[in-house]
Amino acid sequence: MAADPYGWLSKSLQTIHRAHWHRTVQPLSGRPGPVMTWQGQSIFNFASNDYLGLAGDPRLQDAAISALEAYGTGSTGSRLLSGHRPLHHRLEQAIAALKGTEDALVFSSGYLANVGTIAALVGSRDLIVSDQYNHASLINGAKLSGATVLSYAHRDTQHLQEQLAQHRAQHRRCLILTDSVFSMDGDLCPLPDILAIAGRFEAMVLVDEAHGTGVLGASGAGVVEYLGCRHRPLIQIGTLSKALGSLGGYVTGSAELIDFLRNRASSWIYTTGLTPAATAAALKAIEIIQAEPERRDRLQTHIQTLTVGLDALLAEQSIPSPFTKRLPSTSPILCLEVHSAATVMALKQQLMAQGIFVSAVRPPTVPTSRLRITLMATHTREHIMQLLQGLGAAYQ
Repeated sequence: MAADPYGWLSKSLQTIHRAHWHRTVQPLSGRPGPVMTWQGQSIFNFASNDYLGLAGDPRLQDAAISALEAYGTGSTGSRLLSGHRPLHHRLEQAIAALKGTEDALVFSSGYLANVGTIAALVGSRDLIVSDQYNHASLINGAKLSGATVLSYAHRDTQHLQEQLAQHRAQHRRCLILTDSVFSMDGDLCPLPDILAIAGRFEAMVLVDEAHGTGVLGASGAGVVEYLGCRHRPLIQIGTLSKALGSLGGYVTGSAELIDFLRNRASSWIYTTGLTPAATAAALKAIEIIQAEPERRDRLQTHIQTLTVGLDALLAEQSIPSPFTKRLPSTSPILCLEVHSAATVMALKQQLMAQGIFVSAVRPPTVPTSRLRITLMATHTREHIMQLLQGLGAAYQ
């Protein structure tokens, strides 16, 4: 009898289980927010990217409902054929205004924005130099482009410069890729230094603001604004699904860049346009983050409170700790490094039993296992104290 061509799946899954890398979904109930329901139990939610607490805001819901009533459930086609709606243009104008750029283009997801933009900008004659900790969508977009792809050590601008000095002259165009906020660590890219190096080597710079938009900067425009690079020539990409509480992605920059992408970004050209409901919800979210800066202020207070609390917890030397260290962060993402994948899963389950939901992130997603804690503006100080108490119990 012929061998089963799918038989390898069982062996591969066994390997994943043995390494404690196996993953399953965890359904939550209720409106998104700092407190949700899991298996009938009320839990404090510290595993959401809804940084400003807008995904459960009734104003976004009302905007989505109004769009549903006006335009229906779907865009029904690619935007170059029949899927373009006035809402799409309004959202793109709002994103460009928030970012201080000439124009913007909305995609059906942040992943599609990254892979489509990168593959449109560079090809087989070109060079990409990418931070080693970049998001998978940036890495996969680089591979899809067909360009020569090199990485540089995380946030190491000296290594970036060395890679460019050695390889830039052999290629037509060059694109430097970096996250603005690194999603599994919480630290920021050294953008001013990257832009200075890019200028010396005639390189384009693409910054993924997925975890920065709405959260950082005086107006909530993101890390580009926060680090004083708002008017520098670069390409900004982001998502509508985190601080903006909706779904979709965008790229923003010069009018020429956006016009070029409308004609060359396959993941925009050949994909159905973003749904009217998601488009309207994101548009309302941008209005709110501009009108309510106190959300960002409250979030920053929570970040400071938790950072101080975690450091105090880790400084307690009299009790053996399951944690290696707190990773440096100036964002709502705070991570506690843990010795092993088995340990981090045990900690996650212990916290869930106390009604505290945090993410346990393991290899191969990250090089070292960690508890990934994310904060929302809608958390309270009491929620954070409960989290610290739960983490303290992990020492017992």
